Amino acid sequence: MGGMTSTEKILARAAGLEAVHAGQLIMADLDLVLGNDITSPVAIAEFEKFGLDHVFDKDRVALVPDHFAPNKDIKAATQCKCVRTFARRMDITNYFEVGQMGVEHALLPEKGLVSAGDVVIGADSHTCTYGALGAFSTGVGSTDMAAGMATGKAWFKVPSAIRFNLTGSLRPYVSGKDLILHIIGMIGVDGALYRTMEFSGPGVASLSMDDRFTICNMAIEAGGKNGIFPVDEQTLAYLKASGAKEPRIYESDPDASYERVIDIDLSTIESTVAFPHLPSNTRTIGECGHVEIDQVVIGSCTNGRISDLRQAADILRGRHVAEGLRCLIIPATQKIWRQAMDEGLFDIFMDAGCVISTPTCGPCLGGYMGILAEGERCVSTTNRNFVGRMGHVGSEVYLASPAVAAASAVAGCIADPAALEKGGER
Repeated sequence: MGGMTSTEKILARAAGLEAVHAGQLIMADLDLVLGNDITSPVAIAEFEKFGLDHVFDKDRVALVPDHFAPNKDIKAATQCKCVRTFARRMDITNYFEVGQMGVEHALLPEKGLVSAGDVVIGADSHTCTYGALGAFSTGVGSTDMAAGMATGKAWFKVPSAIRFNLTGSLRPYVSGKDLILHIIGMIGVDGALYRTMEFSGPGVASLSMDDRFTICNMAIEAGGKNGIFPVDEQTLAYLKASGAKEPRIYESDPDASYERVIDIDLSTIESTVAFPHLPSNTRTIGECGHVEIDQVVIGSCTNGRISDLRQAADILRGRHVAEGLRCLIIPATQKIWRQAMDEGLFDIFMDAGCVISTPTCGPCLGGYMGILAEGERCVSTTNRNFVGRMGHVGSEVYLASPAVAAASAVAGCIADPAALEKGGER
Protein backbone atom coordinates (compact mmCIF):
# COMPACT_ATOMS: atom_id res chain seq x y z
CA MET A 1 0.00 0.00 0.00
CA GLY A 2 1.27 3.48 -0.87
CA GLY A 3 1.21 6.60 1.21
CA MET A 4 -1.88 8.32 2.61
CA THR A 5 -3.58 11.65 1.97
CA SER A 6 -4.04 14.07 4.86
CA THR A 7 -7.74 13.07 5.01
CA GLU A 8 -6.82 9.38 5.27
CA LYS A 9 -4.35 10.14 8.05
CA ILE A 10 -6.95 12.11 10.03
CA LEU A 11 -9.49 9.29 9.64
CA ALA A 12 -6.92 6.62 10.55
CA ARG A 13 -6.11 8.49 13.78
CA ALA A 14 -9.81 8.87 14.61
CA ALA A 15 -10.43 5.18 13.95
CA GLY A 16 -7.42 4.05 16.01
CA LEU A 17 -5.81 2.44 12.96
CA GLU A 18 -2.28 2.60 11.58
CA ALA A 19 -3.54 3.16 8.05
CA VAL A 20 -6.75 3.32 6.04
CA HIS A 21 -7.43 3.21 2.32
CA ALA A 22 -10.12 4.50 -0.03
CA GLY A 23 -13.33 2.47 0.16
CA GLN A 24 -12.63 1.09 3.65
CA LEU A 25 -15.47 1.28 6.19
CA ILE A 26 -14.37 2.66 9.56
CA MET A 27 -15.86 3.73 12.88
CA ALA A 28 -14.27 7.05 13.87
CA ASP A 29 -14.21 9.13 17.05
CA LEU A 30 -15.72 12.59 16.62
CA ASP A 31 -14.27 15.86 17.86
CA LEU A 32 -17.45 17.86 17.24
CA VAL A 33 -21.11 17.26 16.35
CA LEU A 34 -23.08 20.19 14.92
CA GLY A 35 -26.76 20.88 14.32
CA ASN A 36 -28.98 23.83 13.43
CA ASP A 37 -32.62 24.76 13.91
CA ILE A 38 -33.81 22.78 10.86
CA THR A 39 -31.88 19.54 11.35
CA SER A 40 -31.50 19.36 15.14
CA PRO A 41 -35.20 18.82 16.03
CA VAL A 42 -35.21 15.66 13.88
CA ALA A 43 -31.98 14.49 15.52
CA ILE A 44 -33.31 15.31 18.99
CA ALA A 45 -36.43 13.21 18.33
CA GLU A 46 -34.18 10.28 17.38
CA PHE A 47 -31.87 10.89 20.35
CA GLU A 48 -34.86 10.67 22.72
CA LYS A 49 -35.48 7.11 21.48
CA PHE A 50 -32.11 6.07 22.92
CA GLY A 51 -33.42 6.87 26.42
CA LEU A 52 -30.22 8.72 27.37
CA ASP A 53 -30.10 11.63 29.81
CA HIS A 54 -26.82 13.06 28.49
CA VAL A 55 -24.84 13.56 25.28
CA PHE A 56 -21.43 11.92 24.87
CA ASP A 57 -19.64 15.19 25.71
CA LYS A 58 -21.46 18.46 26.41
CA ASP A 59 -18.40 20.42 25.22
CA ARG A 60 -18.28 18.67 21.84
CA VAL A 61 -21.84 19.24 20.65
CA ALA A 62 -22.64 22.61 19.05
CA LEU A 63 -26.21 23.76 18.40
CA VAL A 64 -26.78 26.93 16.36
CA PRO A 65 -30.28 28.13 15.43
CA ASP A 66 -29.44 30.20 12.34
CA HIS A 67 -31.64 29.25 9.38
CA PHE A 68 -34.98 30.68 10.52
CA ALA A 69 -33.62 32.67 13.47
CA PRO A 70 -34.52 35.23 14.68
CA ASN A 71 -37.77 33.26 14.55
CA LYS A 72 -39.56 33.78 11.24
CA ASP A 73 -42.94 32.40 12.25
CA ILE A 74 -44.65 30.05 14.73
CA LYS A 75 -43.18 26.92 13.15
CA ALA A 76 -39.67 28.41 13.29
CA ALA A 77 -40.23 29.46 16.90
CA THR A 78 -41.28 25.90 17.75
CA GLN A 79 -38.17 24.45 16.08
CA CYS A 80 -35.88 26.87 17.93
CA LYS A 81 -37.65 26.19 21.23
CA CYS A 82 -37.06 22.47 20.75
CA VAL A 83 -33.32 23.03 20.26
CA ARG A 84 -33.08 25.54 23.11
CA THR A 85 -34.87 23.22 25.56
CA PHE A 86 -32.66 20.27 24.60
CA ALA A 87 -29.49 22.38 24.93
CA ARG A 88 -30.48 23.43 28.45
CA ARG A 89 -31.51 19.94 29.51
CA MET A 90 -28.25 18.44 28.21
CA ASP A 91 -26.19 21.36 29.54
CA ILE A 92 -24.70 21.91 26.06
CA THR A 93 -21.77 24.33 26.37
CA ASN A 94 -21.79 25.55 22.79
CA TYR A 95 -25.34 26.75 22.21
CA PHE A 96 -25.53 30.02 20.28
CA GLU A 97 -28.79 31.82 19.64
CA VAL A 98 -29.88 35.42 18.94
CA GLY A 99 -27.41 37.88 20.46
CA GLN A 100 -24.55 35.35 20.36
CA MET A 101 -25.30 33.51 17.17
CA GLY A 102 -23.99 33.60 13.69
CA VAL A 103 -24.20 31.51 10.57
CA GLU A 104 -22.92 28.19 11.92
CA HIS A 105 -20.02 27.61 9.52
CA ALA A 106 -18.60 31.08 10.12
CA LEU A 107 -19.28 30.97 13.86
CA LEU A 108 -17.62 27.68 14.84
CA PRO A 109 -14.15 28.48 13.43
CA GLU A 110 -14.39 32.01 14.85
CA LYS A 111 -15.15 30.55 18.32
CA GLY A 112 -12.16 28.21 18.10
CA LEU A 113 -14.34 25.10 18.17
CA VAL A 114 -12.56 23.41 15.25
CA SER A 115 -8.84 22.74 14.97
CA ALA A 116 -6.53 21.06 12.50
CA GLY A 117 -6.78 17.27 12.51
CA ASP A 118 -10.31 17.22 13.94
CA VAL A 119 -13.13 14.99 12.70
CA VAL A 120 -16.36 16.99 12.56
CA ILE A 121 -19.86 16.02 11.45
CA GLY A 122 -22.73 18.41 11.08
CA ALA A 123 -26.34 17.95 10.08
CA ASP A 124 -25.86 20.55 7.35
CA SER A 125 -24.26 19.85 3.99
CA HIS A 126 -21.87 22.81 4.18
CA THR A 127 -20.09 21.44 7.25
CA CYS A 128 -17.25 20.72 4.80
CA THR A 129 -16.21 24.38 5.34
CA TYR A 130 -13.80 23.47 8.16
CA GLY A 131 -11.43 21.67 5.80
CA ALA A 132 -9.89 25.13 5.42
CA LEU A 133 -8.40 24.54 8.88
CA GLY A 134 -6.93 21.15 7.98
CA ALA A 135 -9.83 19.23 9.57
CA PHE A 136 -11.94 16.42 8.14
CA SER A 137 -15.46 17.79 8.25
CA THR A 138 -18.54 16.65 6.40
CA GLY A 139 -22.31 16.91 6.37
CA VAL A 140 -24.51 14.05 7.59
CA GLY A 141 -28.19 13.31 8.07
CA SER A 142 -30.07 14.03 11.28
CA THR A 143 -30.05 10.36 12.30
CA ASP A 144 -26.25 10.27 12.09
CA MET A 145 -26.19 13.48 14.12
CA ALA A 146 -28.33 11.81 16.81
CA ALA A 147 -26.00 8.80 16.94
CA GLY A 148 -23.00 11.15 17.06
CA MET A 149 -24.46 13.09 20.00
CA ALA A 150 -25.10 9.82 21.82
CA THR A 151 -21.86 7.94 21.13
CA GLY A 152 -19.28 10.43 19.88
CA LYS A 153 -18.68 8.13 16.91
CA ALA A 154 -19.71 7.84 13.26
CA TRP A 155 -19.30 5.37 10.41
CA PHE A 156 -17.44 6.54 7.32
CA LYS A 157 -16.39 5.06 4.04
CA VAL A 158 -12.90 6.45 3.45
CA PRO A 159 -13.17 8.68 0.36
CA SER A 160 -10.80 8.55 -2.60
CA ALA A 161 -9.20 11.86 -3.49
CA ILE A 162 -8.81 14.43 -6.24
CA ARG A 163 -5.88 16.83 -5.86
CA PHE A 164 -6.08 20.39 -7.12
CA ASN A 165 -2.54 21.65 -7.64
CA LEU A 166 -2.67 25.44 -7.37
CA THR A 167 0.02 27.77 -8.73
CA GLY A 168 0.23 31.54 -9.12
CA SER A 169 -2.09 34.00 -7.39
CA LEU A 170 -5.51 35.54 -8.00
CA ARG A 171 -5.88 38.85 -9.80
CA PRO A 172 -7.59 41.93 -8.29
CA TYR A 173 -11.39 41.54 -7.80
CA VAL A 174 -11.02 37.74 -8.17
CA SER A 175 -11.46 35.63 -5.01
CA GLY A 176 -11.85 32.11 -3.69
CA LYS A 177 -15.53 32.20 -4.74
CA ASP A 178 -14.52 32.63 -8.37
CA LEU A 179 -12.02 29.78 -8.07
CA ILE A 180 -14.49 27.28 -6.63
CA LEU A 181 -17.19 28.28 -9.14
CA HIS A 182 -14.61 27.77 -11.91
CA ILE A 183 -13.77 24.31 -10.54
CA ILE A 184 -17.43 23.27 -10.21
CA GLY A 185 -18.07 24.52 -13.73
CA MET A 186 -15.13 22.45 -14.94
CA ILE A 187 -15.85 19.12 -13.19
CA GLY A 188 -19.64 19.34 -12.68
CA VAL A 189 -21.92 18.99 -9.66
CA ASP A 190 -21.01 15.30 -9.34
CA GLY A 191 -17.40 15.62 -10.50
CA ALA A 192 -16.07 14.89 -7.01
CA LEU A 193 -18.88 12.62 -5.81
CA TYR A 194 -17.97 11.21 -2.36
CA ARG A 195 -14.36 12.24 -2.88
CA THR A 196 -11.90 14.34 -0.97
CA MET A 197 -11.14 17.60 -2.77
CA GLU A 198 -7.59 18.33 -1.66
CA PHE A 199 -6.16 21.76 -2.46
CA SER A 200 -2.39 22.00 -2.48
CA GLY A 201 0.58 23.48 -4.32
CA PRO A 202 2.50 26.77 -4.12
CA GLY A 203 -0.62 28.81 -4.94
CA VAL A 204 -2.22 27.95 -1.59
CA ALA A 205 -0.03 30.46 0.24
CA SER A 206 -1.59 33.34 -1.74
CA LEU A 207 -5.13 32.40 -0.66
CA SER A 208 -6.51 34.05 2.48
CA MET A 209 -8.21 31.98 5.16
CA ASP A 210 -11.54 33.46 4.04
CA ASP A 211 -10.82 32.30 0.48
CA ARG A 212 -10.12 28.80 1.81
CA PHE A 213 -13.31 28.71 3.89
CA THR A 214 -15.30 29.67 0.78
CA ILE A 215 -13.61 27.04 -1.38
CA CYS A 216 -14.13 24.20 1.13
CA ASN A 217 -17.70 25.40 1.84
CA MET A 218 -18.66 24.69 -1.77
CA ALA A 219 -16.86 21.35 -2.11
CA ILE A 220 -20.29 19.76 -1.59
CA GLU A 221 -21.56 21.59 -4.70
CA ALA A 222 -19.21 19.36 -6.72
CA GLY A 223 -20.45 16.32 -4.78
CA GLY A 224 -17.36 16.23 -2.57
CA LYS A 225 -17.32 14.36 0.74
CA ASN A 226 -14.92 16.96 2.08
CA GLY A 227 -12.58 19.72 0.98
CA ILE A 228 -9.25 20.18 2.72
CA PHE A 229 -6.25 22.52 2.70
CA PRO A 230 -2.79 21.92 4.12
CA VAL A 231 -1.96 23.58 7.44
CA ASP A 232 0.42 26.50 6.94
CA GLU A 233 1.45 29.66 8.82
CA GLN A 234 -1.85 31.36 7.95
CA THR A 235 -3.82 28.43 9.34
CA LEU A 236 -1.80 28.32 12.54
CA ALA A 237 -2.17 32.09 13.04
CA TYR A 238 -5.96 31.80 12.58
CA LEU A 239 -6.21 28.87 15.03
CA LYS A 240 -4.13 30.73 17.62
CA ALA A 241 -6.21 33.91 17.28
CA SER A 242 -9.47 31.96 17.65
CA GLY A 243 -8.25 30.10 20.75
CA ALA A 244 -8.60 26.67 19.14
CA LYS A 245 -7.03 23.67 20.79
CA GLU A 246 -3.56 22.47 19.82
CA PRO A 247 -3.59 21.50 16.12
CA ARG A 248 -2.81 18.00 14.90
CA ILE A 249 -1.08 18.52 11.58
CA TYR A 250 -1.26 15.83 8.90
CA GLU A 251 0.45 16.19 5.53
CA SER A 252 -0.30 14.07 2.48
CA ASP A 253 2.50 11.68 1.59
CA PRO A 254 4.34 12.26 -1.71
CA ASP A 255 3.20 8.80 -2.86
CA ALA A 256 -0.44 9.23 -1.73
CA SER A 257 -2.99 7.93 -4.21
CA TYR A 258 -5.22 10.34 -6.17
CA GLU A 259 -7.88 9.55 -8.76
CA ARG A 260 -7.02 12.75 -10.60
CA VAL A 261 -4.63 15.66 -10.31
CA ILE A 262 -5.92 18.92 -11.74
CA ASP A 263 -3.48 21.80 -12.27
CA ILE A 264 -4.85 25.34 -11.91
CA ASP A 265 -2.94 28.59 -12.45
CA LEU A 266 -4.74 31.04 -10.18
CA SER A 267 -3.70 34.00 -12.32
CA THR A 268 -5.88 32.68 -15.16
CA ILE A 269 -9.10 32.63 -13.09
CA GLU A 270 -11.64 35.31 -14.03
CA SER A 271 -14.66 36.62 -12.16
CA THR A 272 -17.18 33.81 -12.56
CA VAL A 273 -20.98 33.62 -12.24
CA ALA A 274 -23.12 30.48 -11.89
CA PHE A 275 -26.32 30.91 -13.92
CA PRO A 276 -29.60 29.17 -13.00
CA HIS A 277 -30.21 26.50 -11.98
CA LEU A 278 -26.95 24.73 -11.06
CA PRO A 279 -23.68 25.87 -9.44
CA SER A 280 -21.94 24.19 -12.40
CA ASN A 281 -23.70 26.37 -15.00
CA THR A 282 -20.84 28.86 -14.95
CA ARG A 283 -19.80 31.71 -17.22
CA THR A 284 -16.91 34.11 -16.94
CA ILE A 285 -17.96 37.70 -16.38
CA GLY A 286 -17.27 38.50 -20.04
CA GLU A 287 -19.69 35.78 -21.16
CA CYS A 288 -22.64 36.87 -19.00
CA GLY A 289 -24.28 39.33 -21.38
CA HIS A 290 -26.90 41.79 -20.16
CA VAL A 291 -28.87 40.23 -17.28
CA GLU A 292 -31.05 42.69 -15.37
CA ILE A 293 -31.61 41.87 -11.69
CA ASP A 294 -34.01 42.76 -8.87
CA GLN A 295 -32.02 41.86 -5.77
CA VAL A 296 -28.49 41.35 -4.47
CA VAL A 297 -27.61 39.34 -1.33
CA ILE A 298 -24.15 39.62 0.20
CA GLY A 299 -23.70 37.22 3.13
CA SER A 300 -24.14 33.51 4.07
CA CYS A 301 -21.75 30.80 5.31
CA THR A 302 -19.97 31.16 1.97
CA ASN A 303 -19.30 34.90 1.79
CA GLY A 304 -20.44 36.74 4.92
CA ARG A 305 -17.00 37.24 6.49
CA ILE A 306 -15.30 40.58 7.14
CA SER A 307 -13.11 40.43 4.02
CA ASP A 308 -16.24 39.85 1.92
CA LEU A 309 -17.94 42.90 3.44
CA ARG A 310 -14.82 45.03 2.95
CA GLN A 311 -14.66 43.97 -0.69
CA ALA A 312 -18.30 44.93 -1.23
CA ALA A 313 -17.82 48.24 0.61
CA ASP A 314 -14.82 49.14 -1.54
CA ILE A 315 -17.04 48.98 -4.60
CA LEU A 316 -20.14 50.55 -3.03
CA ARG A 317 -18.25 53.47 -1.44
CA GLY A 318 -19.49 56.72 -2.97
CA ARG A 319 -21.92 54.88 -5.23
CA HIS A 320 -25.61 53.99 -4.97
CA VAL A 321 -27.49 50.80 -5.78
CA ALA A 322 -29.54 50.95 -8.96
CA GLU A 323 -33.02 52.38 -8.67
CA GLY A 324 -35.64 49.76 -7.83
CA LEU A 325 -33.04 47.21 -6.73
CA ARG A 326 -32.85 45.67 -3.23
CA CYS A 327 -29.39 45.03 -1.79
CA LEU A 328 -29.20 43.01 1.44
CA ILE A 329 -26.01 42.86 3.51
CA ILE A 330 -25.88 40.04 6.09
CA PRO A 331 -22.73 39.76 8.24
CA ALA A 332 -22.19 36.11 9.16
CA THR A 333 -21.64 36.54 12.92
CA GLN A 334 -22.14 39.07 15.69
CA LYS A 335 -18.38 39.66 15.82
CA ILE A 336 -18.24 40.36 12.08
CA TRP A 337 -21.34 42.59 12.38
CA ARG A 338 -19.67 44.69 15.09
CA GLN A 339 -16.36 44.81 13.25
CA ALA A 340 -18.06 46.00 10.05
CA MET A 341 -19.91 48.66 12.02
CA ASP A 342 -16.77 49.81 13.83
CA GLU A 343 -14.86 50.04 10.54
CA GLY A 344 -17.54 52.31 9.07
CA LEU A 345 -18.71 49.77 6.50
CA PHE A 346 -22.33 50.17 7.60
CA ASP A 347 -22.22 53.87 6.74
CA ILE A 348 -21.00 52.98 3.26
CA PHE A 349 -23.72 50.36 2.82
CA MET A 350 -26.52 52.58 4.08
CA ASP A 351 -25.34 55.59 2.05
CA ALA A 352 -25.45 53.28 -0.98
CA GLY A 353 -29.06 52.31 -0.24
CA CYS A 354 -28.44 48.83 1.16
CA VAL A 355 -30.21 47.22 4.14
CA ILE A 356 -28.20 45.47 6.88
CA SER A 357 -29.51 42.37 8.67
CA THR A 358 -28.64 40.60 11.88
CA PRO A 359 -26.70 37.36 11.20
CA THR A 360 -28.93 34.69 9.63
CA CYS A 361 -28.95 32.10 6.84
CA GLY A 362 -32.39 33.54 5.93
CA PRO A 363 -32.51 34.18 2.19
CA CYS A 364 -29.97 31.54 1.10
CA LEU A 365 -32.44 28.69 1.45
CA GLY A 366 -35.59 30.68 0.74
CA GLY A 367 -36.21 31.02 4.46
CA TYR A 368 -36.86 34.72 4.91
CA MET A 369 -35.18 38.15 4.69
CA GLY A 370 -35.08 38.24 0.90
CA ILE A 371 -37.54 35.82 -0.72
CA LEU A 372 -37.93 36.15 -4.49
CA ALA A 373 -41.26 36.52 -6.31
CA GLU A 374 -42.04 34.92 -9.65
CA GLY A 375 -39.85 36.27 -12.43
CA GLU A 376 -37.38 38.00 -10.09
CA ARG A 377 -33.62 37.60 -10.43
CA CYS A 378 -31.04 37.78 -7.66
CA VAL A 379 -27.25 37.92 -7.70
CA SER A 380 -26.21 36.21 -4.47
CA THR A 381 -22.95 35.33 -2.72
CA THR A 382 -24.59 32.14 -1.40
CA ASN A 383 -23.78 28.60 -2.54
CA ARG A 384 -26.83 27.12 -4.30
CA ASN A 385 -29.08 28.27 -7.11
CA PHE A 386 -31.43 25.33 -7.62
CA VAL A 387 -34.97 25.88 -8.89
CA GLY A 388 -36.92 27.74 -6.20
CA ARG A 389 -33.91 27.94 -3.88
CA MET A 390 -34.58 31.55 -2.81
CA GLY A 391 -38.34 31.65 -3.32
CA HIS A 392 -40.71 31.17 -6.24
CA VAL A 393 -39.90 28.34 -8.67
CA GLY A 394 -40.10 30.97 -11.40
CA SER A 395 -37.33 33.08 -9.84
CA GLU A 396 -33.63 32.90 -10.72
CA VAL A 397 -30.47 32.96 -8.60
CA TYR A 398 -27.04 33.85 -9.98
CA LEU A 399 -24.11 32.90 -7.73
CA ALA A 400 -21.18 35.29 -7.60
CA SER A 401 -18.41 36.78 -5.47
CA PRO A 402 -18.98 39.80 -3.20
CA ALA A 403 -17.14 41.98 -5.73
CA VAL A 404 -19.40 40.93 -8.61
CA ALA A 405 -22.49 41.15 -6.39
CA ALA A 406 -21.66 44.71 -5.29
CA ALA A 407 -20.85 45.84 -8.83
CA SER A 408 -24.11 44.29 -10.04
CA ALA A 409 -26.06 46.12 -7.31
CA VAL A 410 -24.72 49.42 -8.64
CA ALA A 411 -25.25 48.56 -12.32
CA GLY A 412 -28.68 46.93 -11.91
CA CYS A 413 -27.44 44.02 -13.99
CA ILE A 414 -24.62 41.47 -13.74
CA ALA A 415 -21.47 43.59 -13.88
CA ASP A 416 -17.69 43.27 -13.90
CA PRO A 417 -16.21 44.93 -10.80
CA ALA A 418 -12.91 45.61 -12.59
CA ALA A 419 -14.71 47.42 -15.42
CA LEU A 420 -16.80 49.39 -12.94
CA GLU A 421 -13.70 50.54 -11.10
CA LYS A 422 -11.96 51.56 -14.32
CA GLY A 423 -14.82 53.50 -15.83
CA GLY A 424 -17.31 54.34 -13.07
CA GLU A 425 -17.62 57.75 -11.44
CA ARG A 426 -18.08 57.58 -7.70
